[in-house]
Amino acid sequence: MAFAISILLFLAGMYLFALAFLVPGFEGVIFIAGVLVVSLAIFIPVHILRKN
Repeated sequence: MAFAISILLFLAGMYLFALAFLVPGFEGVIFIAGVLVVSLAIFIPVHILRKN
């Protein structure tokens, strides 16, 4: 279940990266949000699922 959430978060982060080029005025905020979402998507399997 957590792995599926990680995949969905990763795809959402990729979408935010692409969206950052289309929204004038908020490019930096959306791009940083994408970076944070992708980081969370990688954090879940590496740190949380490893302990189980």
